[in-house]
Order: sequence, then C-alpha cells, then structure tokens
Amino acid sequence: MLAEMKAAWNVRFIIKRMRKPIYLAFLLSLLSSANSWSCTNFIAGKKATIDGSVIVTYAADSHCLYGELYRIPAAKWPEGSWLDIKEWDTGKPLGRIPQVTETYSVIGNMNEYQVTIGETTYGGRQELVDTTGIMDYGSLIYIALQRSRSARQAIQVMTDLVEKYGYCSEGESFSIADANEAWIMEMIGKGPDYKGAIWVAIRIPDDCVSGHANQARIRQFPLDDPENCLYSSDVISFARLKGYYNGTNKDFSFAETYAPLDFSSLRGCEARVWCFFNHVKSGMSSYLSYIKGQTNDAMPLYIKPDRKLSAQDFKSFMRDHFEGTEFDMNNDIGAGPFHAPYRWRPMDFVVDSVKYVNERATATQQTGFSFVAQMRSWLPNPIGGVLWFGVDDANTNVYVPMYCGIRETPECFRVGNGDLLTFSWTSAFWIHNWVANMCYSKYDYMIKDIRPIQDSLETKFNKELPELDRRALALFATDTLGTLNLLTEFSCNNAQFSTQCWKKLGEHLMVKYIDGNVKKEKNGQFQRNTWGLPEYPDQPGYDERYYRSIAKETGDKFKVTKTIHDKN
Repeated sequence: MLAEMKAAWNVRFIIKRMRKPIYLAFLLSLLSSANSWSCTNFIAGKKATIDGSVIVTYAADSHCLYGELYRIPAAKWPEGSWLDIKEWDTGKPLGRIPQVTETYSVIGNMNEYQVTIGETTYGGRQELVDTTGIMDYGSLIYIALQRSRSARQAIQVMTDLVEKYGYCSEGESFSIADANEAWIMEMIGKGPDYKGAIWVAIRIPDDCVSGHANQARIRQFPLDDPENCLYSSDVISFARLKGYYNGTNKDFSFAETYAPLDFSSLRGCEARVWCFFNHVKSGMSSYLSYIKGQTNDAMPLYIKPDRKLSAQDFKSFMRDHFEGTEFDMNNDIGAGPFHAPYRWRPMDFVVDSVKYVNERATATQQTGFSFVAQMRSWLPNPIGGVLWFGVDDANTNVYVPMYCGIRETPECFRVGNGDLLTFSWTSAFWIHNWVANMCYSKYDYMIKDIRPIQDSLETKFNKELPELDRRALALFATDTLGTLNLLTEFSCNNAQFSTQCWKKLGEHLMVKYIDGNVKKEKNGQFQRNTWGLPEYPDQPGYDERYYRSIAKETGDKFKVTKTIHDKN
C-alpha cells in the first residue's frame, strides 16, 4: 500500500509538470508576465448562494496542460516516511519533507472533507522569488488538501510549510474554502536572502462573492481581526526593510506593495473579475475607468450580489467573453466573419511600431480543465462535496458532477488516457477539443448546435443530483461503503455518458458543416430529396462586414466588370 500511495503521488506530479511549462523562461520573454494571462477563480459565501453552498471556481489555463481528473487516495504512513517534493510546473525535484501519519483522499482540487483550493499566479516583485526554497505553490495546494479538514487548517498547513522549508514560486493568490467558509490568501516569497513567505488571508463574508485572476487583490486589511484576517507577522515590516513602503500600518496595501499594477494586470486580469462582478451587481460600470488605468479607484475585494446565485450561474460565468460590455470579443474585426470570441496567441501585436493587445476573457481555448466546486454543510462530507468538472474550453465543455467521496475516476477523465501528444477517442479532453476546434472555424453557426446539447446534459445532471443526494443520505447511516459506491457509479456513468454525447455531437458537426457548406436539417435530421440523396446544402458565405473589408482592401481586383464578350 505504501508503494502504491507513493506511486500515485509521483504520477500526479509528472502529469502536472506540463501545466505552466518547462519553457517558462521563453514565454516570459514574449510577455511581461506569462502568468498574468493564466487561470481564473470566483468565490461565493454560503449566504450568497441559493441553496447555502460555498462555491469556488477554477480554470487551469495553459497551452501545455492535459485535462484529467486527479485522484490521490487516503493513506496511513509509517513513522519515518518522507515525501518527495517536485515543482508543479516543471517536475523539477526540490527536496523532501517528513510525511504525516495520515493523509486524506483528494479528487481534483477537493478533498474528502470538502476542502477546496484553487489558484491564480500574479507574479509580483520578481526579486522576491527564492529559488532555494523547497515548497512551490502547486505542492502547497495538494499537500494541504491531503492534510486539512477545514479551510483554516489548510491555511495553517500551507503557511507552516513555507515558513519551515521556504517558498520558491512567484506571487500567488489562493482560493481556500470548505463547506462553511471561503478565504483568499495571497502569498509571495522573500527572495534568496530570507527564508519563508509574506502572506495575507481574508475571509470572504458569507453573503458576498469575490474573485481573482492573476493580480493580487488584497489591499488594506484589518490588523486585529483574527476571525476574518490572518497574516504573516512581518508582512509590513518586511516591506519597510526592503524599502517598498514607508507609510502607516493602517494604510498598508499588500497588493500595491508586492504586486504593483500595470496595463496587463488591469486589462488582462482585473477585467475578468470586473466582468464577473458586473454580472451579479448593478453599478459596476463605475469601475471601468480603473480597469482602463485612468483612476486609482480600485474594485473592492468582495461585493454583495444583487441576487443569490446557483452553481449553474457560476458555470455560465466561467463561459464569459465580456458579452454585452465594451470589451465584448464577439463583434470587432478580430472575431472574423463568424464572430468567434477567440484570439490566438500571442496576446500582443505591433502595427507601425505601436503595441496592441487582445482581450483576455475568462473562457479561453487553452484551458486544460476547470471546475465549479460546491461545498454543502448540511450533508455528510462524501455527499456534500461536488466538483462540477469539465475539460478544455469552459465555453464548449460540459460540467459533470463528481462527488468528493468517489472511489475511482471515470475512464474519460482518467490519468493516462491519452496525453497532449497522443489522441484518444475515449478521452473527454480530446473529444471536447475536437468539437471546440471545429466550432472555432465557424463559431456563430456551430455554437447554436452546441448550446442545446450542453444545456440538456447539465439540466439532466442538475435534476438528478437532488434525488441522488436523497438516496445516498438514506444509505449513508447504515452502509458507508455502499454510499461511496453509489456516488462513484453516478459520477462515472454521467462522465462517460456526456463524453459519448459529445462524440456524437462532433460527428454531427462534421457532417453538417463539411467544406464550408451547411446541410439542411429538420427536427435534428438531415434532409434528403425524393431519390434519397442529401438535399443540396446551403452556402451562406461570410457576413457583410467581411465582404466589405475584402472590397476595401483589394479595390477593383475582384470587381466584376464588363468584358469585350459581354453583350449588355
């Protein structure tokens, strides 16, 4: 058993080394901060949701991440056991630490006690990266999940680890939650001359929502409210020592000190949080000048929404492309003739020595996996925790309910079923990428075929979940193992079913839109003529703006003119 547990731990780190990849230094040379365009987290306290759930979302965005659902079984460890630490981004060995006597099971980013952790990297002051430390941010997440029964305990585990072993990553924001409360913790190293890390953790009020998207968001914080704010003892004194700050303690801002704003952190990062806030509360347009870098009137860390929100609402927030705002990605010339809300990398480009940048929306093509984590305090932990899990682009995925008590993962999400260089027809990641990449080429047509299937599957899961909760709860008191098996069967069957449906959808799209045509359909069936052959397809061409741009660019080159052979 011990060897099996160690193997499972090492496999997870090998897989994760593809996340923000080995060639990070090269990417950093392309952008001022490569990480500033990666990952998004949204958070809701239990009184901000319709059913009393605590909710955390996470999009793991990387061009080198393969979407899988990781599982780390619970284990008992002999005295004297050690845990090898490898950097989450690269797989580089960092050192080892003593193992604890017992670790808890983890499904994705949620453990068996409904503790959930997400992250976004904000970078911050680069001189504070300590390459001599043992603990990177990915190790902190998964070690804390294996060792914590609550969000507060996870914060304690993470901060104790960096204090003892050093912190070697860039600045990081963590969403840390359980079935009762949610926190944002922001952390940054102290550079190679000082061991440990600087950090602040703020509890999100139960009736509020929050978010972070690759920019530090904790500004001023209370210094005497340990129920709602925790911080390292030297968070301010270290800033004074380094010459970053010389004001009063009460005016100290973590974000302004350790992660100063620039254009990319506003437009590429804070804009995503603003858009989420804009969905749930009126009056957020007043912060547009802040997003554009025109004022210092920063958005609050959290807000109280105008209505209570559901897990399904958060799925829609994860699919956002700034629709309905001035940053809407569907309608400018970059969207092309089929109004695709995507811009291929790199994010920035230069025209006549002037630098421009594309918008960075919450939903993006390079997502490896994302989730909407739902933690429910009124149910036993194995039943209460639901990780709505999806692979690839959230806009074109399906979020499938994975209970935190499941004993295995479905084949379509399983580690080792394909990889970034190996296509697999049984992998949800590859099936969803196949469908999404077809959709990108004719977006405003194909998305109308995708949405009904997506809505139908998620509606099905939403309707089935309460009944499964009731069945599992009735069984739990007398048969714990039977309950876990029930949850596993439900989760795995739905994941397999959704992947099969998506494969059928891909086949339908291929047939319907082959060669730029659109086959005629009625009630979901392709139309045939009297002799049984396909009806002649529609040929819609392009939109008027695209044709006008061609005419403007090419002048008379394609203009139809009279020739000497024309009679009229």
